[in-house]
Amino acid sequence: MGEPPFRRGAKSPPPRRKKARSMATLCRPAVSVPEHVITMEETLELARSRHPDHPQLPLALRLIENTGVRTRHIVQPIEETLKHPGFEERNNLYEAEAKARVPAVVQRALDDAELLTGDIDVIIYVSCTGFMMPSLTAWLINTMDFGTDTRQIPIAQLGCAAGGAAINRAHDFCTAYPDANALIVACEFCSLCYQPTDLGVGSLLSNGLFGDGIAAAVVRGKGGTGIKLERNGSYLIPKTEEWIAYDVRATGFHFLLDKRVPTTMEPLAPALQDLAKQHGWDASDLDFYIVHAGGPRILDDLSKFLHVPPEAFRFSRSTLTEYGNIASAVVLDALRRLFEAGGAEHTARGLLAGFGPGITAEMALGRWHISENGKQ
Repeated sequence: MGEPPFRRGAKSPPPRRKKARSMATLCRPAVSVPEHVITMEETLELARSRHPDHPQLPLALRLIENTGVRTRHIVQPIEETLKHPGFEERNNLYEAEAKARVPAVVQRALDDAELLTGDIDVIIYVSCTGFMMPSLTAWLINTMDFGTDTRQIPIAQLGCAAGGAAINRAHDFCTAYPDANALIVACEFCSLCYQPTDLGVGSLLSNGLFGDGIAAAVVRGKGGTGIKLERNGSYLIPKTEEWIAYDVRATGFHFLLDKRVPTTMEPLAPALQDLAKQHGWDASDLDFYIVHAGGPRILDDLSKFLHVPPEAFRFSRSTLTEYGNIASAVVLDALRRLFEAGGAEHTARGLLAGFGPGITAEMALGRWHISENGKQ
């Protein structure tokens, strides 16, 4: 893939704003998924043909069907994905694909936020499906002409919760530095973590659930249309750190998924309610919800325990149906869908949340804000 044309240059003029201090705004995300597609039907047929004698195959097939994932996008054709050339080659492919695909997504996010690379003060990069040191942030700074004083915050071990964590760390940064702008990048190639020797039901389910995707979004310290972030928080369910985990071996990352994970919304819903209560809001009575779609059971239970209608999570369900679980990129893709649906009313109240290893919830509250020029 060729490199996109970057708009380089000095900092853009600051937007005209009222004198009152404003809170950071999470702007419209840009999202990209790879060109190779695998359908639910193809996934089920692969499971049948590759594991015909598996004693729990009927259960695995039923669980995959129940995810509601109709299509997933992957960085390689399925024939290549099913091979395992070794961790080194896979990680090299992760780096090559990230460098080929991330810059164009970053550029779209910057354009949507009406900023240049020189306007960005910190890059928060989240990914749990490959490893690089230095982080891709260093390569982006050099390749796209970000300032050499741009801070770098790579987050590698929060899994699916990292999308919410990135939003929250960007919010924290812009609270500390009110004139600053943060760039969030999520890059997940879950297909590169496929392990053909992992035959547990949880592994077979994961093979039909996770997809690949890249997302980027800007948090502007001042100006912009999107979610004006007001409060964030984190909550960890005690003694659940082994429920979602990687077993790191010579063959790479082996994903471990405990069957109790779908039950985690019962203890996490009160954490969401507590955060809203601290802010004087009722988590059951907000205008929009952008949450990580780990699976349909997660969304169904959150609807039940938060006392909100299932329709409240329609954007998260759409991400799950069309892309599968794209890990840290889910929250940003669900937010993109809200933007594409026309956004929300000015000052509408909403909640964002990502759930992942720990078991951890990264949560944020904010109001929809339409900039003075009215641009969505």
